[in-house]
Amino acid sequence: MRRRGQLHCRKSYYRKMRRLVRSVTSGAVALAPLSAAQAFAQGAETSVDTGVVGFAFSGGLALFSVVVALTHIRDRNGWRRREAMLSAELQEVRARFDRAKTFMASEPQLFIAWAGPDSEPDIGSSLPLPPDIAVAPRRILAFGTWLSPKDAQELEAAVERLRGSGEAFRLQLAGAGGRHYDVEGRAVGGSAVVRIREVSGDRLELIALRERHAETQKELACLRALLDAAPTPVWLRDATGRLSFVNSAYAAAVEAKNSADAVERGVELLDQSARSEAAKALARGAVWRARAPAVVAGVRHMLDVTQAAAAPMAASIAIDRHEVETVRADLQQQMQWHVRTLDQLPTAVAIFDRGRRLVYHNDAYAKLWQLEASFLDHKPTDGEILDRLRAAERVPVESDYKAWKERRFEAYRSPEPVRHTWHLPDGRILDVVAHPNPQGGVTYLYDDTTKTYDLQARFNALNRTQSETLETLREGVAVFGADGRLSFCNPAFMRLWSLDSAELARKPRFEAIVKQCAKLHDNEETWAALQGFVTSFNDMREGFTRRIERSDGVVLDCTAQSLLDGAALLTFVDVTADVNAERALTDRNNALMAAEKLRNDFIHHVSYELRSPLNNINGFVHLLGEETTGPLNPRQLEYLGYVRKSSAALLAIIDDILDLATMDENAMELELSDVDVQATMRAAIEGVQDRLEENSIDVQIVALDDIGTFRGDAKRVRQILFNLLSNAIGFSRPGQTVTLAAMRRENEVVFKVSDRGRGIRPDVLERVFERFESHTAGSRHRGVGLGLSIVRAFMELHGGKVHVDSAPGEGTTVTCVFPAPMAQADPRQENRAAAHEGAAQ
Repeated sequence: MRRRGQLHCRKSYYRKMRRLVRSVTSGAVALAPLSAAQAFAQGAETSVDTGVVGFAFSGGLALFSVVVALTHIRDRNGWRRREAMLSAELQEVRARFDRAKTFMASEPQLFIAWAGPDSEPDIGSSLPLPPDIAVAPRRILAFGTWLSPKDAQELEAAVERLRGSGEAFRLQLAGAGGRHYDVEGRAVGGSAVVRIREVSGDRLELIALRERHAETQKELACLRALLDAAPTPVWLRDATGRLSFVNSAYAAAVEAKNSADAVERGVELLDQSARSEAAKALARGAVWRARAPAVVAGVRHMLDVTQAAAAPMAASIAIDRHEVETVRADLQQQMQWHVRTLDQLPTAVAIFDRGRRLVYHNDAYAKLWQLEASFLDHKPTDGEILDRLRAAERVPVESDYKAWKERRFEAYRSPEPVRHTWHLPDGRILDVVAHPNPQGGVTYLYDDTTKTYDLQARFNALNRTQSETLETLREGVAVFGADGRLSFCNPAFMRLWSLDSAELARKPRFEAIVKQCAKLHDNEETWAALQGFVTSFNDMREGFTRRIERSDGVVLDCTAQSLLDGAALLTFVDVTADVNAERALTDRNNALMAAEKLRNDFIHHVSYELRSPLNNINGFVHLLGEETTGPLNPRQLEYLGYVRKSSAALLAIIDDILDLATMDENAMELELSDVDVQATMRAAIEGVQDRLEENSIDVQIVALDDIGTFRGDAKRVRQILFNLLSNAIGFSRPGQTVTLAAMRRENEVVFKVSDRGRGIRPDVLERVFERFESHTAGSRHRGVGLGLSIVRAFMELHGGKVHVDSAPGEGTTVTCVFPAPMAQADPRQENRAAAHEGAAQ
């Protein structure tokens, strides 16, 4: 190092001398060309001038040498002082280096230094290295070759942070072969330095203790967190007996803000006597267990307290028995409810423990097997019960009873429920289910399914009957499921639509069947409606009936109905014959209606044509009867009377025919007004007065004076009474009396016309209101049979009703009832009308 410093000083001196010589030489050269130029420009100078120039040049060189010598002496003295100073520094550095080597050799360690971010590492080691790393020290940077993978990744990350940002670190790492290393890294003078030391002896033991201490602290924190989350109060006491830790449940029990508040204030959960007993047990080093009272959140509870001593500290836990007792009481109550429920069940229940001994049975069990209560109270075994039932012939008859009983006991070893069906000698059928109990034993359920099997047999028989009935029906039936697939069809359905039975056996969808049926009925609207009904939801369906006319002339009535299970029922009825008959009847009815219309038109026309000449005849008859025309003899007057009567009768018939024709055309309108009942009755009698005198018939009027009026057509009401009186007179014998009565009851006005004639036979009575029905045999009445038809027609126009009461040989009574609201009647007349009605009858 010293020699290196001397060489460095000499090189510096030589460089300075070369620069000085170059500067002087350049100045002399610059001056020399200038003097030569001047001499050449001025011409030849004198010799004196040449000597002066030479002397000046020599003087300059001498001066230059002196300056150089002085500079050299000065620099040499500086170099000597510099060399002495560097030698002293070198000695100090060597001393430091020796001390550093001594320190480094004091223990095995390795240094890695990086001068810059991109510089190569400088590695120095006194640490015994593996042979492969000792040959190439740079392999030490491959940390994964001598450290565990986790520690190698952690060290690499720490070195990166140190070199990047100068972040110091210290790690305890585990190497291969069970070695441990202490790795420290820091920034020193702009360099990143990492020191690796192998840990052994006391240091290794200290590291192990630290790790164990850290794990212990974590475990303690975890245990404290667990205790704090526990629902039961837990607390710790220190050597002085004061609380050192309580969990949240303890704090809530003593109504403290939190655990820290409870510890700080020393709030105790147990009373003084319980704490004294716990302290005595702690002094003996024994575990203390006791049930002590305590106030928990303001409510007095019983706690099961356990204290474990670990001198000089103690840990305690308190289990609240209040909730347990509450749950136990609830459980007991629920068990009682379950027992009551089981007693109400029709299913027999028996519970046997793992020793096959009866521990519970309900009332249905005792009634089913008819066992005495005294026998069941002794808790017999399962085998004893079976033996008793076998002796009473109440269990199935088996050839090998012992083997059968052992098979029953397999339920005690089975993890799954075991089911059996018992056919008892008395004809009953029992479903027996043996459920294994979690605590051991078996629970037997005996369900009497005799009725169920009977109903099932009846259902199957009914189902077969229905299936056979559907298969023999002439109507086509098809049932489609909720998924739109065919679930059932009868042979008639296949015949009507010419479908293949093999294809239908595959349960096709509705769309596939439509494609085959469309060959006979290609109507998209019909099939779309049926498809919408089959595939829609059950609550959105509305049944309907539709007529289908096929291309082959067959007419079907299709009915769609919804079933309970979401299925759709389609029925097809062949109504071809009915439709043909209906069409024939319709054509015939149309022809009859046309003929009737033609007849009515003819009658109407003829009636009008007859009315005019008849009016003329009546007019001439009237003129002939006048004195102004001339006198007539008695015979002529008699003949003239006959003509007048015949003309009047013919005119009445024509008027009746015209009225009926008008009503047939719905052209008849009533002229409503207040109809005076008594005045109308008198007017009707005046119209038949000549017939009364001619036939010696009396008329009796029965009506109250204050019967009043009602709304109607007075002309038509008078015509109704006139026709009824005419019929009564015509069917009465001379000397008899015809009664015309009127009365008011509730909202009606009733007219009754009664006679004592020959009466009407029951077979004729049904047709008396039909047109041109005249049964005058055996009487003096002559007519065309329109009177009662007109009466019924006028009554219907008034909104009333007419009915006939008659018996052969007892006479006839025709009753006409007109509506008459109470507002138009006198309420006082009701009672009198009712009394008067009896007299009229």
